[in-house]
Amino acid sequence: MLKKVSPFWLAITLAFLFYGVIQLLISTSILNPFYSNTLIFICINIILAVSLHLVIGITGQFSIGHAGFLALGAYISAIMTMKLDLPFSLALVAGGVVAALAGLVVGIPSLRLRGDYLAIATLGFAEIIRIIFLNIDYVGGAAGMQVTHATTWTTSFLCLILTIVVIVNFTNSRHGRACISIRENEIAADAMGINTTYYKVAAFVIGSFFAGIAGGLYAHNFYIIQPVNFGFLKSFDILIFVVLGGLGSLSGAVISAILLTVVSTFLQELPETRMIIYSLVLVMVMLYRPQGLMGTHEITDYFGKWKWKRIKGGNQYGG
Repeated sequence: MLKKVSPFWLAITLAFLFYGVIQLLISTSILNPFYSNTLIFICINIILAVSLHLVIGITGQFSIGHAGFLALGAYISAIMTMKLDLPFSLALVAGGVVAALAGLVVGIPSLRLRGDYLAIATLGFAEIIRIIFLNIDYVGGAAGMQVTHATTWTTSFLCLILTIVVIVNFTNSRHGRACISIRENEIAADAMGINTTYYKVAAFVIGSFFAGIAGGLYAHNFYIIQPVNFGFLKSFDILIFVVLGGLGSLSGAVISAILLTVVSTFLQELPETRMIIYSLVLVMVMLYRPQGLMGTHEITDYFGKWKWKRIKGGNQYGG
């Protein structure tokens, strides 16, 4: 009897092996704080990319307000730990829940819009959130809010795995297939009886929740958060992760987030030319690979034929 191992769970297993190696290097001080912090930042960016991938790549809704949910998660989690002395884990969940509720409030009216109108509505929401925090003295206003360092490699990795597992399982469920049908042809999906508004809002809320989780990790990794960190350019950075990786490809969003984070981090010593090189990378990829790095494919497609074989009653190869 043949038993096929799911390529997705094989990839998750390899990811945990990678985690173990990195954790060993960190605990033995072989990996210095700069590289470990870079890995944490990569995890945060992947969570943001994957959460927006659900909205844009799977459901086909052009949202450019993801920085607003990131800001909500960052500030709510910071208030929970710094002002209310609550545990970091509870603060992360609270940040995600508040971001999800904001996604619900914004999503119900705005997701009836399409295309450019939806993009403008979500961008406006993100700017409203930023301006609100800019004018609240309780969280430091424009000067920002100091936050203790609580984000670790383990915490960020576990949040990343949770995000990927939830979104992959949602995508492969009947709900995910409904979202994909909306992306392909919303009018046809509606004609087939799919509640398009419900599924668009559901995807938006789930994406917002994980953006809030990323915000909590972000806030407790950089010691200080300021409203300027969550401007519209931050939303475009997250959007670039998804578009560059390939619309509809979760693996592409992950690879793109890793690539661009590494490029941006290691060019920090060249502030004058960093953005030029960063932009050239984007232009070259769009010229020679307009569908994105992965197109609509997943990395698991390339080792999907690998199988573990369980043989009953003797070796099928004549052993």
